[in-house]
Amino acid sequence: MDSKYFYDFIIKVQAISKIGLTYSKDPYALTNYQELNDLSTRYLQEFTDVKFDRPNYFSKDIYPTPNVSVRTVILNKDKTKVMMVREAALGTYSLPGGWADLYDSPSKTAKNECSQEAGADIEVVRLVGILDRTPFKSSASIPEYVVVFEGKLLGKLHEHEYETDDVGWFEIDNLPPISRKTSAEELLRMIIATRDGKTIFD
Repeated sequence: MDSKYFYDFIIKVQAISKIGLTYSKDPYALTNYQELNDLSTRYLQEFTDVKFDRPNYFSKDIYPTPNVSVRTVILNKDKTKVMMVREAALGTYSLPGGWADLYDSPSKTAKNECSQEAGADIEVVRLVGILDRTPFKSSASIPEYVVVFEGKLLGKLHEHEYETDDVGWFEIDNLPPISRKTSAEELLRMIIATRDGKTIFD
């Protein structure tokens, strides 16, 4: 294994620790995430094969860019229903998806999120579009680009993780209560573009 393998591993650990420190509320978990953050930071500084005269990946004083998230639209065979997941914390529904992890491609993120949130193994069929979400144009709290894919379900659903507590198929014209993370208008735009074979952007 070369040095880049270990460097990528340390970066991944630091990314996980940053996510945990940002979103976790559990004091014990926060202590562990902080320890992971401190350890990974120290190892990065001691990693002699890597030059650190580059921007810190996680600092907020570098050039600001939008965050990137991924959503996947999975339709039934006659394209009248869409698969949606219920967020356990909010009790509302969304398309499977989430923030893109460091070093994961957009399509890999889509597959991971569908598996984790819906228990769905998918084939990524096509890129539906990229949407610009800002606090001024949408319900987004931070500037965000949403990469939207069309997915095809492979086989039966399996166990999914704790962030969601229901997976269901819903008529496109009769959707359940929508998560505040995405407006109904945005959601319908993604679904209809997928159904109609169109590409959307901005």
